[in-house]
Amino acid sequence: MGRLLGIARRGAQRASMEEINTAVVSIETGLSGDYRGRHTGRQVTVLIIQDWQAACDELGAELPWTTRRANLLLDDIALPKSSGGLLKVGGCLLKITGETDPCERMDEQHIGLRAALTPAWRGGRTCNVVKAGEIRVGDSAQVIGV
Repeated sequence: MGRLLGIARRGAQRASMEEINTAVVSIETGLSGDYRGRHTGRQVTVLIIQDWQAACDELGAELPWTTRRANLLLDDIALPKSSGGLLKVGGCLLKITGETDPCERMDEQHIGLRAALTPAWRGGRTCNVVKAGEIRVGDSAQVIGV
């Protein structure tokens, strides 16, 4: 079983990421306070710490995980590299809708980051909220359907 290591949100496009310890996740707005929560297909983005570390190792750089601009950081979990799987995090249920494709913004953060995040879905997963709930750093995370 995996664990939720971090939660982050941003209030507007290109805004700085804000790390928080707890959040409400809803079907209507995704992660509370995050501007992308209303976007169909990617209400919440999820990153695995091992994928992030592999990208940083490739770059020879230590970068904060929020550089990736994902909402949730998970540890010790194998997420499917396909859409359709269900992910339970704390009290909410997320449906994986696809890969979070790294964009040019990643190279604005650190040269080469976009390429380092591209292989093997290292950039993370996009998700929609299936069941609302509250999440806290330290909550368990598990894949319950593929």
